[in-house]
Amino acid sequence: MAACATLLIGGFALTPSVAQLKPADAGVETPFGRAPLSFADVIEKVKPSVVSISVTGSNRAAQRGGGAAPAPGQPSPFPDIPEDSPFYEFFKNLPREFRGQPQPRPTQAQGSGFLISEDGYVVTNNHVIDGAGRIQVSFDDQEKLEAELVGTDARTDLALLKIKAEGKTFPHVSFATNDARVGDWALAVGNPFGLGGTVTAGIVSAQGRDIGSGPYDFLQIDAAVNRGNSGGPTFNLQGEVIGVNTAIFSPSGGNVGIAFAVPARTAVEVINQLREKGAVSRGWLGVKIQNVDEDTAAAIGLTQSKGALVSEITPGGPAADSGLKAQDAILQVNTDEISDSRDLARKIAGYAPDTTVDVKVWRDNKEEIVKVKLGTFPGSAEEIARLEQGNPTDDTAGTELQQLGLTLAPIRTGEEGVSVSEVDPESDAAQKGVRAGDVILEVGGTVVNGPNDVVEGIRKAKELGRRAVMLSIKSQEQRRIVPIQLKQG
Repeated sequence: MAACATLLIGGFALTPSVAQLKPADAGVETPFGRAPLSFADVIEKVKPSVVSISVTGSNRAAQRGGGAAPAPGQPSPFPDIPEDSPFYEFFKNLPREFRGQPQPRPTQAQGSGFLISEDGYVVTNNHVIDGAGRIQVSFDDQEKLEAELVGTDARTDLALLKIKAEGKTFPHVSFATNDARVGDWALAVGNPFGLGGTVTAGIVSAQGRDIGSGPYDFLQIDAAVNRGNSGGPTFNLQGEVIGVNTAIFSPSGGNVGIAFAVPARTAVEVINQLREKGAVSRGWLGVKIQNVDEDTAAAIGLTQSKGALVSEITPGGPAADSGLKAQDAILQVNTDEISDSRDLARKIAGYAPDTTVDVKVWRDNKEEIVKVKLGTFPGSAEEIARLEQGNPTDDTAGTELQQLGLTLAPIRTGEEGVSVSEVDPESDAAQKGVRAGDVILEVGGTVVNGPNDVVEGIRKAKELGRRAVMLSIKSQEQRRIVPIQLKQG
């Protein structure tokens, strides 16, 4: 009988028995623990829970165009016809395909995801489903099912979906309860380049990586991850999810052995909130901050380069009324010491909105305590920009205007109404001929002086149970009344 092969593992010579080499065991004992000879058993266990995600949406560039005017170099849909001609209105009211209006072009995207419950909740990346009109998930057996969006969190790039399949149960996996260690095996499963069901293996290369997308840390893994793996899981050898693949470092666009995943601990906190409330609520201090380096510490009289320096107070934010000042160095929040600006952002985000915290600052060569009642972290970059410019707005205003299918802008001082800057091409407003550049004068018979008046008019219509709102619109000096249906949701 032929002799068994000798394995060199960690510098130790081992001669495994025939029993040790059985596929069922799929491993061998070493002085450092069990080493896998195959990942087949764990993959067989978890792969049915991993899905490919196909997203169909509308081209946002086309939407931004809104069909207000022909593109440069394109002929007008009704050239050389004066506005007082009887034919002008005829051409103006033609269906948009005859007017040369740009049509919203469907776009398609692909990614990965995984089931976390038997009733069909699926975790993926926010950037995979951003702007989605239709979401489908497909399994290894080619079964395709429709899914709906439950909620998203752009700050961690996570999203939660729910498969539309009443009474159907699904295989699912769980998140790891222990943090992954550097050197642990990492098995990535996903849909790279649309190939579906692809498995790659590597190790956890690093922890606590800052990839420039907010205060949260990421795992770094060297398992091959490519375009389409986004939103897919990385497993440990127990078949638990240790991270959600979200980004790669790649000068070439392909895998170079550096990928990043949202750690399980962070993902669980976010997914639980999305499942319960459809959104993530975080505390917000309302300041711009930077690290306290050695030079900064020397300049303000600190003995250690620790903490976060306030560079600017956001107008209308929580800190604006608290007594915090620019050039304060934040050293501690309640009992938690602050190491740097990212640490401060993480700790503040961990508090619920409306929580009052004690902020210890270094000011004028001494420590002071400032009490701050935290606000709610803004839901979008646009909202943050408005606040930083001193233009705080109602959190729900954007949602109300989305139901109308319009984006509005204030008009020049001294003129009446509010200007339409964008029209959703798929909205009822677009079908009724509302165009960018039109001016809304009244909503439901109430005079409009700014975008907030339109928002209030929509709310009143909804309170009365109406599915449409009446707008008085001025288009090229002509005034007309247009009933616009509200999007449901």
